[in-house]
Amino acid sequence: MLRLAGARLLDERDRAAVRSVLVADPVAACMVAARVDALGLDPWRLGGELWGCEPRGRSHRLDSLCFAGPNLIPLQGNRSALRAFADRALSRRRTCSSVVGPAEQVLGMWQELELDWGPAREVRPEQPLMATIGVPRVPPDPLVRPVRPDELDRYLPAAIAMFVEEVGVDPRAGDGGVSYRARVAELIATGRAFARFEGGDVVYKAEIGALSNLVGQIQGVWVHPDRRGHGLGSGGTSAVVDRLVRGMGRTASLYVNSYNHVAKAAYKRIGFTQVGEYATVLF
Repeated sequence: MLRLAGARLLDERDRAAVRSVLVADPVAACMVAARVDALGLDPWRLGGELWGCEPRGRSHRLDSLCFAGPNLIPLQGNRSALRAFADRALSRRRTCSSVVGPAEQVLGMWQELELDWGPAREVRPEQPLMATIGVPRVPPDPLVRPVRPDELDRYLPAAIAMFVEEVGVDPRAGDGGVSYRARVAELIATGRAFARFEGGDVVYKAEIGALSNLVGQIQGVWVHPDRRGHGLGSGGTSAVVDRLVRGMGRTASLYVNSYNHVAKAAYKRIGFTQVGEYATVLF
């Protein structure tokens, strides 16, 4: 059996090898592929580093891949590779807010990191990864549309409410919300934030958080508490799926907490099927 060399920093010379890993499972790799497709492999442009391991004697072929940036995303790798990635991560101060990605790699890497980085604020070990390439089976809500830049201040309270409800922390902590506001503004500016407004308030929202050349990953699905149970979530998400599949020619994907049975049922009605499993470690 070939042994793996240690994890190393990848650069533009590794583009072909990186691409082969990303296209092997484009839904699972969407968050990383979106950055690479748009920005390349240079860490300054990428907003993080790509690490890889290759079998000894087989240069320029990657058996594993990990992105280290705002999130730590181990995409592929066996136990030896995950240990090598963990060693590299532990050689510096932790700056990521989560470890997220395919469940096998995330949970295996967390075993290597937990002694030094733990305890985690929360571990979500089972998050079905779902995808669809078809026209949604639930009629899209015609009132769900891209948010305009001048609507940022109307949209932001809903985005904050979703984040607090889903992640369990206020995204404004630390810098008073400057960074989070900038991130939401960027999503709006690129046409990737969607909402239904009623009387000036957002009653449904979602975003395309990552958009690679092949896949769009939907995130931040939220319905105003007073309007839940009326089909706004299904119809709104169908509208975003329709935009991705028919409007952009991408596979639509998302991942959901295993205990959120209502959301899972809604996504299945729309036409999503499970294609894998994610896990998330939150700090």
